[in-house]
Amino acid sequence: MDKFFKLKENGTTVPTEVVAGLTTFFTMAYIIAVNPMYLSQAGIEWGAVFLATIIAAVIGTLVMGLFANVPYAQAPGMGLNTFFVYTVVLGFGYTWQQGLSMVFICGVINIVITVTKLRKQIIKSIPKSLQSAIGGGIGAFLAFLGFVDAGVVNFGATVPDITPLNTPQLWLFLIVLFVTIILLVLKVKGAILIGIIAGTLIGIPMGVTKLGDTISFSECLKALPSTFGVIFTSAGIPSLFSDSSKLLVTIMTIFSFSLCDTFDTIGTFIGTGRHTGIFSEEDEKAMETSTGFKTKMDKALFADSIASSIGAIFGTSNTTTYVESAAGIGAGGRTGLTSVVTALCFVLSAFFASAVSAVPTAATAPALVIVGIMMLADFKAIDWTNFDEAVPAFFASVFMAFAYSITDGIAAGFIFYCVVKICQRKAKEVHPIMWVASVLFIINFVILAVM
Repeated sequence: MDKFFKLKENGTTVPTEVVAGLTTFFTMAYIIAVNPMYLSQAGIEWGAVFLATIIAAVIGTLVMGLFANVPYAQAPGMGLNTFFVYTVVLGFGYTWQQGLSMVFICGVINIVITVTKLRKQIIKSIPKSLQSAIGGGIGAFLAFLGFVDAGVVNFGATVPDITPLNTPQLWLFLIVLFVTIILLVLKVKGAILIGIIAGTLIGIPMGVTKLGDTISFSECLKALPSTFGVIFTSAGIPSLFSDSSKLLVTIMTIFSFSLCDTFDTIGTFIGTGRHTGIFSEEDEKAMETSTGFKTKMDKALFADSIASSIGAIFGTSNTTTYVESAAGIGAGGRTGLTSVVTALCFVLSAFFASAVSAVPTAATAPALVIVGIMMLADFKAIDWTNFDEAVPAFFASVFMAFAYSITDGIAAGFIFYCVVKICQRKAKEVHPIMWVASVLFIINFVILAVM
């Protein structure tokens, strides 16, 4: 095991990787219940989406762990699933079979741009200051995500406000946050996972931790054929291009899926990988001359690129690399063994869904806040006193949290970087890919506004 995953070389151990894998799983386990809840609104059977979500997460995460040997987990992405339901199906009037077909095509496109090294070239084109901003920005995004998930920030009023202290969920969040911080200060191993488990147990008498209704695995298994392979039937890909009047909208929607999927992943890899050394500068330099899939980044990008197509075949929206993987990385995960443990947890969750879904967000949200704090260290590489550098860095980082989107934050950072360089009459210093990406982002914003 040490030889396969190169544990000593990466400065980690089996117990550390196991704890990290468990931490990642419990931080992102909400997707098991949430994704079926969303996609069922598009007309897909709940049980089929439930199993499709788990299967996509298991396959994608195992490929990431066994092929790329990096501690990242994959699952159907939040944001992309809501876009699938509310925009593509309910908004544009596509059937869910056609929606899954778009996701499959998006996955194929991502495979192509990964194999042709375009994804790698995009990463190389991003200036170091923006890469640091993206890293720190993901930290701010994670922390904000934690506060929102736990209900600390209340958006029900005219302006955002802090939730009153008489809310049990808020008290549980604060208890877990303080306990986890104390354990980390005392350098207790597995502090984040201990906090999640403790929070789940403490939440029982508080009425926050609740066991859901028992879910029949056999019933879900019977429902899976209704989605498996449906994209290859007459209701899937063939029907997607049968209406010429919707051809442009179809192409633009696939483009939007692909753009968001690509930059969510790139942002996650840059933000967490460079911060922890998982993707070292040496590894990034090796990408420039490597052929095939020889570096960690090469393999990780390929592992991510195939996930969406696999998920679509089984019956779920875009599968992507989860930013919550940062929780496991924060717990010490450095190799693919972390991903393998997370994948095994997803397998078991198919049979114990009611227990897994009982873990309250108030117990997992503190992990996101704490990992976010750790990642803010990337901001030190940015010269905030230099306004020219600070402007694009701000939009690629802090705005990421404000916009509640990694992709939108990166888009704003790219666009303002180009604007600053034009004003400085240094447009030639901007990499061509940055220009193309910025234009595509602007087009995407326009499309989403008018469609």
